[in-house]
Amino acid sequence: MVMPPLSRFAPFPLMGDDGVCCGAALGGRLGDSAAPVARARGSLGFTLIELLVAISVMALIAVLSWRGLDGMVRAQETTRQRADEMLVLQAALGQWGTDLDALMSLPHTTPLDWDGQVLRMTRRSSAVPDEGALVVAWTRRNASGADGNGEWLRWQSAPVRTRDEWQQAWDQAAQWARTPGDAERRLEVTLLPLESWQLFYYRGGAWSNPLSSTGTTTGTPTSGSAAIPDGVRLQITLPPGQALAGQLTRDWVNPVLGGGRS
Repeated sequence: MVMPPLSRFAPFPLMGDDGVCCGAALGGRLGDSAAPVARARGSLGFTLIELLVAISVMALIAVLSWRGLDGMVRAQETTRQRADEMLVLQAALGQWGTDLDALMSLPHTTPLDWDGQVLRMTRRSSAVPDEGALVVAWTRRNASGADGNGEWLRWQSAPVRTRDEWQQAWDQAAQWARTPGDAERRLEVTLLPLESWQLFYYRGGAWSNPLSSTGTTTGTPTSGSAAIPDGVRLQITLPPGQALAGQLTRDWVNPVLGGGRS
């Protein structure tokens, strides 16, 4: 078979080593590579259902995380509140012991008196230099709220140097516990919530009610240390919802008997 002569303008088919036309081979290769590219481009997107599921999962995680953070904040606030309540209770009981430790017997005065509502005492001043004796009173007053709880309060007079000044402060402390006025309220400090409280004196080797104890001189000026008992027991009932609730007992021993400071 005789092949026609090739013209210089005629297209020259490219042949490969295996005799296959290069155009056909290239066409086949391009066709084979186009399919994976199309499939790759299709796999880069998300369907609407996948997006909705992802958004729902992220929203659920956000809600759970917020609840966890809120719980942590509430727990920290509760812990801080309980710690503050414990500090207030410790400070109040510490002041109670300090007042009893500083009891002093002056001629024609009463160092300690409990009438069932208010505890009045005559104590030394801690100021330096000494400014004179102090009249201190402790009582419980009903709160104005509807929970029925009361408040434990402490009152302290200005320093007294004479018998008349002491008597005036002593009477003012009694008035403050019952019908306080503006002048008396300016000298009081509210300590903590309190349901009830009770005192007992240790005399003659036994605890007894101060109002029925032998040798009690309620409201009568005395000399010497006969009016100071060997010990004082304080029983307070704390309302629920505090760092400590229920009955709490604290005993004080007269330092003269070797009890040391409270």
